[in-house]
Amino acid sequence: MMMKNEKWNTENILSQKGRIVIVTGSSSGIGYETARVLANKQASVIIAVRNLEKGNKALAKIIQQNKDADVRVMELDLANLASVKNFAENFQKNYSRLDLLINNAGVMIPPYSKTTDGFELQFGTNHLGHFALTGQLLKLLISTQGSRIVNVSSGAHNFGKIDFDDLNWEKRNYAQWTAYGDSKLANLYFTYELDRKLKEQGINTLVNASHPGWTATELQRTAGDVMKYLNGIFAQDITMGALPTLRAAIEEGLKGSEYFGPNGFMEIGGYPVKVESNPLSKDRAIAQKLWVVSEKLTSVKFEFNQQV
Repeated sequence: MMMKNEKWNTENILSQKGRIVIVTGSSSGIGYETARVLANKQASVIIAVRNLEKGNKALAKIIQQNKDADVRVMELDLANLASVKNFAENFQKNYSRLDLLINNAGVMIPPYSKTTDGFELQFGTNHLGHFALTGQLLKLLISTQGSRIVNVSSGAHNFGKIDFDDLNWEKRNYAQWTAYGDSKLANLYFTYELDRKLKEQGINTLVNASHPGWTATELQRTAGDVMKYLNGIFAQDITMGALPTLRAAIEEGLKGSEYFGPNGFMEIGGYPVKVESNPLSKDRAIAQKLWVVSEKLTSVKFEFNQQV
């Protein structure tokens, strides 16, 4: 594992030729950068996005930089479980393997609203949508030698504490940052519990997590003027913000349940290293409870047999 002063970057990524990659929310921000880098490393990349127009613009930018890039746009609205199901079915009709599933998409501190299926928007999109997507692609991942899943979390998991009695914020006054923290904490519970379950079945698919530090992206479009001002002072560029995700996705020798973030002060910025999530995120009893609840809410049950 790298020391804190080492500078892992895209030059550390070898050719990804022959690998099939899905990056959710990859029309902008760190998702776009992750897709761009992997496409430039010869992976076949699916830009999985809600807005096809934005997705096609992202594709055009990648192709403009690299005419040989193998990139495709597919529609995926993580706030709509029917869309998630359609995406998974369409993907499996067109591909017989899946090497990397990068669950990157997310919403951050919007006004209170709900998904199509009635879930609080941040929890429903950031956690439940990706939970359902992963479950419906799991057999393909399991059948692909050396496959990985990366869930993009956030330092905001530190102020999350999931209230199972009010997941949709119908009883409490809505606190946008707390709800965001809950969703990012849920990403970590999902990462660690899924990796444990795969290991228990002797399956070699690895599940890791990452966080981008403070990176200036479209996620902050609802965050107000103060956040925009602070972005100009503290935020790093997407080329740096995507590195923890990329390292979690392709670094050789990882064992799973590893969490990557920037190596700078308070993990705000810097080069990617292995970091630690908080003790609450490692509570297996909560993770198991969230798993059961998530399967019930999404009607997606994970099947860990290795037959496709």
